[in-house]
Amino acid sequence: MTEILEQVFTPEVRRLRDSLHTHPVFSRIADLASLRAFMEVHVFAVWDFMSLAKRLQRDLTCIELPWMPPADIDAAHLINEIILGEETDTGPDGHPISHMQLYLNAMKEVGADTRQFERFLDLVRDRVPVENALGRVGAPNCVIDFVTHTMSVAIGERTLVVMANFFYGRENVIPGMFQRLLDSWSLDRAAAPAFVYYLDRHIELDGDAHGPAAEAIIARALAREPQQAEAVRKAAVASLSARQALWDGTDALLAKLPRANRKKFFSLKF
Repeated sequence: MTEILEQVFTPEVRRLRDSLHTHPVFSRIADLASLRAFMEVHVFAVWDFMSLAKRLQRDLTCIELPWMPPADIDAAHLINEIILGEETDTGPDGHPISHMQLYLNAMKEVGADTRQFERFLDLVRDRVPVENALGRVGAPNCVIDFVTHTMSVAIGERTLVVMANFFYGRENVIPGMFQRLLDSWSLDRAAAPAFVYYLDRHIELDGDAHGPAAEAIIARALAREPQQAEAVRKAAVASLSARQALWDGTDALLAKLPRANRKKFFSLKF
């Protein structure tokens, strides 16, 4: 890690990241009902991630006509590499698939209800504002708050703040969170192969490729504007805090699920 990034990755940022890796919501996913409920919340975070990524692609590459060469070819290469993996990855069958569709397939595989999310997408396609669409489909408050924060950053903040949210709130923290998911529930991988593939793919890509690429983009930007390190730190804290609130809300929802006569998830065989 470069010296300038050390100014951002403060003890507060480390504490927030580490607390997400050990959040109690992961150990609460012990059966099929709780997995379904978790996925029905988390799917919104899978979706809004791409608005951050696409904003960075818009800023760091050229997607307008007539085309012009990117100002920073290395940053353009890094974000295009991330978009390639997120939007058109290779699925379990060897064919191209987005991570969004991977997740929806995984939800359907375990019987999670995708109707609320798909109705939300239909409303957004019809140009209903995102926050209004979330309210109309009855999304939980924790989802509304999280997605609203993400969209406000993606639409209204400067590029460097978007970078900070993308790296610290997503790419740097996701591998640890998803590994915790797999470790904490003693998951029988044969029970939900599509979901396990999604988790494993993110652990691999975000830990080995996307995370380091996103960190390199921030390092390059701060090398040009070192005075912006404090703004990046604040954005990192805000993005990690938003994720903490999402998991807190999800944990509260899972805690309300009835637990009598429910089979343990890791023992399920489909």
